[in-house]
Amino acid sequence: MFGELTQQESEQLLKDHIYGRIGCHAFGKTYIVPISYAYSDGYLYFHTFEGQKVQMMRNNPSVCFQMDMLEDMANWKSVIIQGTFEELNDNDRDKGLKVLLARELPALVSETVKLTPLWPFPETKYDDIPGIVFRIKVNEISGRFERSDAVIR
Repeated sequence: MFGELTQQESEQLLKDHIYGRIGCHAFGKTYIVPISYAYSDGYLYFHTFEGQKVQMMRNNPSVCFQMDMLEDMANWKSVIIQGTFEELNDNDRDKGLKVLLARELPALVSETVKLTPLWPFPETKYDDIPGIVFRIKVNEISGRFERSDAVIR
């Protein structure tokens, strides 16, 4: 069975996961890259370093984000966001870091997910955490799923 997720189901899927792909377009190029995130109150929050995706989003703040949960090829859920890039500074940056530090992470994560060398212990001074913090304001959200009738849930 193939179907649509409600907005509430789509948002719950975003809250329950931490990994997806961000797509941006600028300078005549489209760029899609995997990235970790946290979802809170209509925004996706991210931590990164200066590079191609940040340069492109500064030039064209209209972005797309996609995450999926794949059990197998017949049982999956996917959410797509159309949104607006916002680079965060000062108090907004601190708020973004708090959201990112509060997410539940698996015991084994990549270096890019760890916001601080002291991870999993949070920094007391957010200014000591290097990098760029940004968020995507969710303008549109859609979700789809497929569920095999052969699988009992």
